[in-house]
Amino acid sequence: MSQRRSWLEGWQLLAALTLSLIILSLWIAFMRQFEVEGVRMVIRFTARSSLLLFCLAFGAAALARLWPNAWTRWQRRNRRYLGLSFAASHAIHAAAIVVFANIDPAGFAEATSPASYIFGSVGYAFIIAMSATSFDRTAVLLGPHTWRALHLTGGYYLWFQFMVSFGKRVPAMPLYAAFLIPLLAVLALRLIAMAAQPRGRTIAAG
Repeated sequence: MSQRRSWLEGWQLLAALTLSLIILSLWIAFMRQFEVEGVRMVIRFTARSSLLLFCLAFGAAALARLWPNAWTRWQRRNRRYLGLSFAASHAIHAAAIVVFANIDPAGFAEATSPASYIFGSVGYAFIIAMSATSFDRTAVLLGPHTWRALHLTGGYYLWFQFMVSFGKRVPAMPLYAAFLIPLLAVLALRLIAMAAQPRGRTIAAG
């Protein structure tokens, strides 16, 4: 048990998750002969993997405070690497979108809008900034107050973007409502944990 636990920590965890996402994305595209539908399936797959990894990272501190146990302590301890894995997943997502735009410009134009460019660009800017400051040295350079403001603002912006991205599909595909459940659960956990914090202390975000 201890060997398995020590292996699934830190950079090894990040490498394992990133490699798994790359292999699965290539396999999905290969199964569709790397045609448009296969690329769009990769986009959907990485949107969902990003949602899962985001929720694991965004809710780690709250869960560890409310229900301290082996899993939540592991989750809290590896929050940085879960967040970086989320960034890796969304990088693959972005690469698939670029491929989609190149092999099917008409379909890409139909599936996007000026608003999606604007809000998506802001989201990726937050992901890049938060990833770049997820290391001890860059966090120190940024300073604790600025670091917390960046990660708190970025975290809630990305939460909102996930809510909009998945929520807008619910009227046409009601099953998409299932993807809103973890987002709402994470928000509720964070609010409950903040309410339970002693006065003058807050949960670190990220």
